[in-house]
Amino acid sequence: MDLLGKVAVVTGSGRGLGRAYAEALARAGAAVVVNDVDAEAADAVVKAIAADGGRAVAVIAPVGRAEVADRLVATAVEEFGGLDVLVANAGILRDKVLWKMSDEDFDAVVDVHLRGTFTCGRAAAVRMREQGRGGSLVLISSPAGQRGNFGQTNYAAAKAGIVAMARTWALELARADIAVNAVVPVAATDMTRTIPAFAPVIEEAERTGAPFPDWLRKDEGLGTVEDVASLIVFLASDAARHVTGQAIGIGGDRLSLWSHPGEKAVALAEGGWTAAAIAESWATGVGAEPETYGIPAPTPPAV
Repeated sequence: MDLLGKVAVVTGSGRGLGRAYAEALARAGAAVVVNDVDAEAADAVVKAIAADGGRAVAVIAPVGRAEVADRLVATAVEEFGGLDVLVANAGILRDKVLWKMSDEDFDAVVDVHLRGTFTCGRAAAVRMREQGRGGSLVLISSPAGQRGNFGQTNYAAAKAGIVAMARTWALELARADIAVNAVVPVAATDMTRTIPAFAPVIEEAERTGAPFPDWLRKDEGLGTVEDVASLIVFLASDAARHVTGQAIGIGGDRLSLWSHPGEKAVALAEGGWTAAAIAESWATGVGAEPETYGIPAPTPPAV
């Protein structure tokens, strides 16, 4: 994919998935605005991109506030002449079960993930519409936002909201030729290292340099951060100009398309439903095949 001449902003790109996104975009030819709250980490990414022959600058700031979003877009314009791609990736975790989660835990995660995506997406859309050459907004979601996850009320709610924003913005920005998609990544990161079934395999791979086993890459769809970055490059490219309003999963050897919510079963009652009628019909009617919830537990093969 040739991204030469394109300019991208990648939030939360000082390490992990965000760094992989920024470096992959730069290798494909894009100039990149690297963003993180950790100045040392962000500067390291800029230097790595420059050493590889790419162009990048860093903006050290936490996303969430409108002024930070405006600053990111302004930096792209001032340093590289415009903006073509936004990857809204920045996020934090404050995991706790519902009855222990504080207002501060909830607000902090929603502010970075959901509000940060909103303010950065809005600023990018304004600039791209002014430029009149289209563009791409890539919003990073999570399997937790699609299925829910124990101890992640704040994170799951924010990530679900990000997918909803992608679908809404795809409608609103279609006439401006701006594609908007959500990405649902799974990769070996600090978060997935805490999952008991994954931890020993990830540690062994990092210690020996051996590739992840097939059951992890294929069945669980978990691989390296570089595996995920290829989708970001595709969505930033002209080859993906027609792809919009989608939630796309990637990890390890798996590439997937998440379904949009829809009515699974419908029943009609003349004149409307009473509570008693719903109770009587539920088990054999619309509730006969209830949906699952939560991220399925990994199942490593028996030794």
